[in-house]
Amino acid sequence: MKLMFASDIHGSLPATERVLELFAQSDARWLVILGDVLNHGPRNALPQGYAPAQVAERLNEQASRIIAVRGNCDSEVDQMLLHFPITAPWQQVLLAERRLFLTHGHVFGPDDVPPLAAGDVLVYGHTHIPVAEQRGDIFHFNPGSVSIPKGGFAASYGMLEEGVLRVVALNDQRVIAQVAINP
Repeated sequence: MKLMFASDIHGSLPATERVLELFAQSDARWLVILGDVLNHGPRNALPQGYAPAQVAERLNEQASRIIAVRGNCDSEVDQMLLHFPITAPWQQVLLAERRLFLTHGHVFGPDDVPPLAAGDVLVYGHTHIPVAEQRGDIFHFNPGSVSIPKGGFAASYGMLEEGVLRVVALNDQRVIAQVAINP
């Protein structure tokens, strides 16, 4: 199963447009959104093209193909604009060989890992910093941020394809990080 991951959109219409363009081209089955969809939050500057209502409209066009979790900047008011659920603090995607534990990263994350089995994948956002690596017997994957990248990284998104998790630069498609999760 091919999946696309986007995190920390923070109401940026240009980032949303780019994500949806890449999603359409990707043949991914699902677009997984890892929280912080519409609101920029009090610690972040306004992202380029801040237009939360328009972001909601554009994402709603793909509502039946979106799996999302709640970020620390998401609220019940945001849910009123979105036609797909965003209030779950975590979700799980079950693959044949492993589980993807999806979370934003502010409750469960690299410093507070939920109980996972060997080979499972912790998929999170929140830090805006890309990660694709094995830590001990689990994998950590953070696609970075599509709108407010940090740590000197480019805006980025993630892909799971043929057993490889990749963080990909939003604008030039350069692979920033990757890890193979299939034995």
